Amino acid sequence: MLLIYFAALFGAGLGAYHAMRKGGNVKDIAQYVVVYILIFGLIALFYTIYTAQGV
Repeated sequence: MLLIYFAALFGAGLGAYHAMRKGGNVKDIAQYVVVYILIFGLIALFYTIYTAQGV
C-alpha cells in the first residue's frame, strides 16, 4: 500500500519537473502533476494487486 503513495509522490515530482523544463505556467505544471500522479499511482496499484495474488 505504501508503494502506491511513493509512486504517486514520485510521479508528482516528475510531472512538475517535466512541465517546468518545458517552460509551462502554473496551470500547465498542475496539469502535468495530476496526470503523472494518476499514471504512476495506477501502475503501482496494479503492481500491488498482481503481487498480492502470489502469481
